[in-house]
Amino acid sequence: MAKLFTKDQLPHFVSTRDTRDRLDLVTDNVPVGATRLKADRIIYHPGDTCAKHYHIGCHHVFVVLEGEGLIFNAEGSHRLKPGMAAIVAPEELHWFENDTDANFKFIEFWAPPPLETIWIIEDDI
Repeated sequence: MAKLFTKDQLPHFVSTRDTRDRLDLVTDNVPVGATRLKADRIIYHPGDTCAKHYHIGCHHVFVVLEGEGLIFNAEGSHRLKPGMAAIVAPEELHWFENDTDANFKFIEFWAPPPLETIWIIEDDI
């Protein structure tokens, strides 16, 4: 049987950096028994950013739902828009910024879940 959750039943992450809103979908905090996939829904409000980081041992996939924002990597920045997907390779440094006046919303997947996430500035998550 499918497991169903309301938005209020799913854990929310509170950023130490800004007003980002993360809703856990498939994580250790959501009892679905998934071991090969992790997923969140993220909203970057206008001006929100995340620190430079990378993930050990996983691909990181982003599917944009609403708004626009920037993904950065060692090569520069790329504008993400609704309907686009971005795939970050294991150990690839990346970060995001919402440089618009509207919310930037996407689903992110890790496959398999990362062995570790490395933040370039510790405690800046």
